[in-house]
Amino acid sequence: MKLRPDTLPSLRIDANRLWQSLMTLAQIGGTEKGGVCRLALTDLDRQGRDLVTAWAREAGMTVTVDQIGNVFMRRAGRQPDLPPIMTGSHIDTQPTGGKFDGNYGVLAGLEVVRCLNDHGIETEAPIEVAFWTNEEGSRFVPVMMGSGVFAGAFSLEHAYKAQDQEGKTVREELQRIGYIGAEVPGQHPIGAYFETHIEQGPVLEDAGVTIGVVSGSLGIRWFDCTVTGMEAHAGPTPMSLRRDALQVATHLMQAVVSTAHQHAPHARGTVGMVHVHPNSRNVIPGRVKFSIDLRNNTDAGVDAMADEIRSVAQSLQASTGLSVELTLVSSFSATAFHEECISAISDATVNLGYSHMPVVSGAGHDAIYAARLAPSGMIFIPCKDGISHNEIEDAKPEHIEAGCNVLLHAMLAKAKVVWPS
Repeated sequence: MKLRPDTLPSLRIDANRLWQSLMTLAQIGGTEKGGVCRLALTDLDRQGRDLVTAWAREAGMTVTVDQIGNVFMRRAGRQPDLPPIMTGSHIDTQPTGGKFDGNYGVLAGLEVVRCLNDHGIETEAPIEVAFWTNEEGSRFVPVMMGSGVFAGAFSLEHAYKAQDQEGKTVREELQRIGYIGAEVPGQHPIGAYFETHIEQGPVLEDAGVTIGVVSGSLGIRWFDCTVTGMEAHAGPTPMSLRRDALQVATHLMQAVVSTAHQHAPHARGTVGMVHVHPNSRNVIPGRVKFSIDLRNNTDAGVDAMADEIRSVAQSLQASTGLSVELTLVSSFSATAFHEECISAISDATVNLGYSHMPVVSGAGHDAIYAARLAPSGMIFIPCKDGISHNEIEDAKPEHIEAGCNVLLHAMLAKAKVVWPS
């Protein structure tokens, strides 16, 4: 096909090649249940990195690695001084991860480059595909480590000192696998950033929609709550004389769910971790420690939810006499993606004829940190039953293809095609 402005809308990626790339990468760390265990900075991660960068070089791309191990694979543009139009995600997984989370975003970017090569398409701006170090945070904390260091959310030295359960540090493991580069994180220009991802939730599948045009990500406030009462024998102690920490804690747990319903549709409220002391069948609980996860699509919204929970905690302490202690342990601001990137994704979706809807990301992604530095946007596709971080994670090949086609045309809209004279 000779490229002309009137033929560009018919340009499509090679869906079979993209699928086969995903399946080949999934063999590195593949599990018996069909998932993937490829933890950050392990030997398996090195093998995955080596495979993807080898594919990039075969596609004529140059490869740069920074000091936190972020990898940037570059296809030249006619104007090399222009900041690159970038896409990417991560290739590390959860211990019981799937084939698509993160991996899809990286290999979709590689397929965009392969498609441009197939058709001899030159762009004004360079195109880059990135994969970021330790996005999952399952071996080292904090999560989204590579993109976080890149965006200045925390220091390189802080990340280097992070240890896994065996006491191995990020710096040691980067050196061991050969992916500690020379480039200073953040000193790598980005003109615009796109990330393609499975939704990791059930909304698109439930609606029967192919593409989610992501407007932004939810703000997050994590609290630890400790309710302190008094242990006592379950038999001899009358109900009116008990200082039952668990019964007080359950009122606050219900308030977490209630405030999320009151701030619908984007609010989320979750109690996911509970420790009861002494956790004995016939002892009244004397202390309960539990997590509170609050999310909403604006910082004002999630802060309002947090204020309501604090108010309930104070009321419970006053009415029961038990200590109710709330500690903020983590906070992520809500992110609004850039209107130009959202429009590029939306326009590509419409022109390609895919069903679509606006969505908000409830999970963290590297695009959230990239958005601090450059115009950014995300593309979601459905995943089966909304399941992710699970070995049975799955996505339909036609959805994998659709998301990559949208990515292709959105990136071309920003990188600008060089038309033959």
